[in-house]
Amino acid sequence: MFRGDLSHTGATAGAVPVTAPRVRWVFDTQDKVESAPAEVGGTVFVGSFANHLFAIDAQTGEETWRYFVDGKLRASPAVKNGTVYFGADDDQFHAVDARSGAVRWTFGLGPGGEQSSPAVVGGTVYFGAFDGNVYALDERTGKEKWRYPTTDRGILSSPALASGTVFIGSLDGVVHAIDAQTGKAAWTFRTGDRVWSSPAVAGKTVFVGSDDDHVYALDASSGSVRWRVKTGGNVFSSPAVAGGTVYVGSDDGFFYALDAASGERRWRTNLGGRILASAAIVSDWLYVGSSDGHLYALDRSSGAVRWRFETGDKVWSSVAATPRGLFVGCHNGKVYALEQDPGANAEAAR
Repeated sequence: MFRGDLSHTGATAGAVPVTAPRVRWVFDTQDKVESAPAEVGGTVFVGSFANHLFAIDAQTGEETWRYFVDGKLRASPAVKNGTVYFGADDDQFHAVDARSGAVRWTFGLGPGGEQSSPAVVGGTVYFGAFDGNVYALDERTGKEKWRYPTTDRGILSSPALASGTVFIGSLDGVVHAIDAQTGKAAWTFRTGDRVWSSPAVAGKTVFVGSDDDHVYALDASSGSVRWRVKTGGNVFSSPAVAGGTVYVGSDDGFFYALDAASGERRWRTNLGGRILASAAIVSDWLYVGSSDGHLYALDRSSGAVRWRFETGDKVWSSVAATPRGLFVGCHNGKVYALEQDPGANAEAAR
């Protein structure tokens, strides 16, 4: 699912670092890709503005199937127990068979559809929608368990789950903590502007960005502020967390590493354009896209750029880091599969 796990830390267990990238394949969806790919069982699932969810063979890049939706598909899919879950601008939430692309069920939403990427756990699918509601649906049937209303300004943030609580931001500028079983509010915290960023939970702290140019660290049990750090622009990017460090991009073009306990800046790196994508963490490496048309690999300890891959257009899709390599979408409509260049390994061994 989006950000790799329920806590949305961005650290993917079992992924292998790509230290010298080589293109395995490029798949053209024919329109913008902002959806973060999900790779499960040798298949890459990704949405496109071309009104389809695509299933692509992870090894060959050949299309397995495509599923039509009557609107742009911006959200990132979640895959569990042979089912792909996602929403779209057609005002519907969809559950599709992962092998065949056949519909299993759909759930109707209010105007604006769904751009929040779902979290699936314990028989329940959680997501936010542009009708201002956070939904909990039965994973198997699509029946509504509960809905939590925010405002009619909508939700693009994706839910993180930890300790029986759903954490999600909304365009009314509020971060919401919701009981996962009952749908009742545990606490709310108001930032100074819209929250597009998806929270990440590490330990007892919730990390999230806001259009008020700040990154926040909130106490997971109370919502009280532990620290806030100002950047030079809106923080649409969702934080990644590992090893006591928070990694997040900003519209100011910089990618930041902040101490998780204090918020103190450890480093920042200029990536040449607005950073709306979220980083994937693999060992000592960070992978993140930029609006300057590149996918970057950064050193986690220093922020140094280890390599950059040119796509030719904005990279707002977040990277899926897997044992099979890296998968990422681009505004040019293409999905890129990058693998480790075996020639680089041979050269290093000499």
